[in-house]
Amino acid sequence: MVSVDDTGVRRRLADGSEESVTWAELTTVVIRVIPEGPWKEDVFFMLAGPDGSGTAVPSGDPAADALLERLQRLPGFDHDKFVEAMTTDADEAYVVWSAGQTTT
Repeated sequence: MVSVDDTGVRRRLADGSEESVTWAELTTVVIRVIPEGPWKEDVFFMLAGPDGSGTAVPSGDPAADALLERLQRLPGFDHDKFVEAMTTDADEAYVVWSAGQTTT
């Protein structure tokens, strides 16, 4: 189960453990594409915080739309790179935002 709110993103795993990152601590957003589709999840939002903290959210998760809406409001979010990531089947990781990044 994934929740997105004004504090950040939390994902409860099947074993009951939790992964999370706050918006204040968010350092990098990566779209990870794995050639597993169309029957398996193949696109993940990778949200990294300091010291290796963070979470991965499958693009098919019910909270993914709310997450994407929030991510697209980040200053410097690379919309072109996001579109590229979402329209490929390459085994690739696309950095769509990092702290301090600005678009030109």
